[in-house]
Amino acid sequence: MASPSPKSPEQSEKNKQYDRQLRLWGDHGQSALESGHICLINATALGTEILKSIVLPGIGAITIVDDCTVSDEDIGSNFFLEMSSKGLNRGSEALRLVLELNPAVQGHAVQEPPDQILDENPDFFKSFSLVIATTISEKVTQSLSQHLWDINVPFILCQSVGFLGSFRIQIREHAVTETHPDNEQTDLRLDEPFMSLLEHLESIDIDALDLKDHGHIPWIIILYKAVQKWKINNNNKWPVTRNDKEDIKNIIRDFIRKDENGIPINEENFEEAIRAVNTALMPTFLPKNISKLMYNSAATNLTKDSSSFWIMCSALRAFVEAEGKGKLPVKGILPDMTASTEHYVKLQNIYKMQAANDAEIVYRKVRQIVTQLHCDSISEADVKLFCRHAHDLYLVKGSCVATELQLGNSVASYIATYLEEPDVMMVHYIMLRAAGMFRSEHCRAPGDWEPEGDIAKLKTCVNKLLGDISCSPFPKDDHIHEMCRYGGAEIHSVSAFLGGCVAHEAIKIITKQYKPVNNTFIYDGASTNTATFEF
Repeated sequence: MASPSPKSPEQSEKNKQYDRQLRLWGDHGQSALESGHICLINATALGTEILKSIVLPGIGAITIVDDCTVSDEDIGSNFFLEMSSKGLNRGSEALRLVLELNPAVQGHAVQEPPDQILDENPDFFKSFSLVIATTISEKVTQSLSQHLWDINVPFILCQSVGFLGSFRIQIREHAVTETHPDNEQTDLRLDEPFMSLLEHLESIDIDALDLKDHGHIPWIIILYKAVQKWKINNNNKWPVTRNDKEDIKNIIRDFIRKDENGIPINEENFEEAIRAVNTALMPTFLPKNISKLMYNSAATNLTKDSSSFWIMCSALRAFVEAEGKGKLPVKGILPDMTASTEHYVKLQNIYKMQAANDAEIVYRKVRQIVTQLHCDSISEADVKLFCRHAHDLYLVKGSCVATELQLGNSVASYIATYLEEPDVMMVHYIMLRAAGMFRSEHCRAPGDWEPEGDIAKLKTCVNKLLGDISCSPFPKDDHIHEMCRYGGAEIHSVSAFLGGCVAHEAIKIITKQYKPVNNTFIYDGASTNTATFEF
């Protein structure tokens, strides 16, 4: 017999290089990552740490926008710069060294300030999957964030100052199909089995099985048989209460065969059935959050500009209202269990076939919508993936950074509410904002030249910010003293930690997998505390 053809060396090397991450987000996630193009504004220590953790997994391309030259301070805090880099363009030097981590990544450097690009070539930012900015002024942040919001390009604003770090994600709308929940619910449909499953479950008589088969039938079948026996004496209802489920467990124990001495035979599949009672007997229902998505105006009032997510939500609604009879498509995934290969594979194929049939119906509805709207087609693979994860869909509706910086009534009220609590992380948000105001007024970081002399100036910025949100001044100046002591310097360990966090969020956004942080993340390196806020 001829041996199978070997995989191409290039493909096998690629799989070997990206093996661990492929297990996290799959081939399609890796493909999305490799198609992504990220723009980084300012190759600071934080900026290069972000790029490091994006280049290593294989982002398609990066562009660094940076008009600064490398200084001694840069070399002291940035591991991606060398002594020979001093006096050269920071972005070009960082790009050269970062790209050594992964030759497959394309890189570009633009030696212009972002505000000049915004004025002269605003379309420049349209080509990016995501824009990340570090150490930019509040004025540039205002105009850049508003522009990116208008052209619907995701934006992450981040900073690292002393022991403090933060990032703010700005994204207008972000739909996640593969959320990868920690505790994914099984979808067994034992309460209302579909026809092929019902026929299979009814075809097996546990009492008639020989000893070998008795110990190798899947626990799903055991559980179904126990429930059917329990329903006979309970008005055909479904077991819901704790007492109901205890009764089911006792019935399963009665199913276990005994030896000639009356001692129960150790059958692991029956023990699995007992353990599964509390989780596997959840009634099949339509989750409220999924119902909200299906009946969202974006799904009920489609246009040719509607995203594929809303088109699939619309098709999903049509399926649920008709063929699904109020239920979502079958997932088609079975948990591992003790069973013979024959029993398990047969049961697995039943679920897989039903899932494929449901997905095919939804796909036909998607094609009908696409034809009516004359919009871009949606692949069958995307629809199958959508149906497989339809129970856990997630939508982020973000807000604009420019709006937050203006401190409107809702933002001010939100901040004031958190500041009522002592020793809260919101204090660090205020300090970072005040440091930004100081930099705008004095063209340098607080404490950069004279830490003691800048304390009063920074306190003025803090009090002004607190006054804008109708909050009392801080009772102590400890945080103000600390910020001035930092002198605007980056501590590499803080930037490295925060850079990894930002890179994780960037990958979530590009691959559209896992739930991203919604809005703002604050990190205090001194206490190692973190907090998230939604402005």
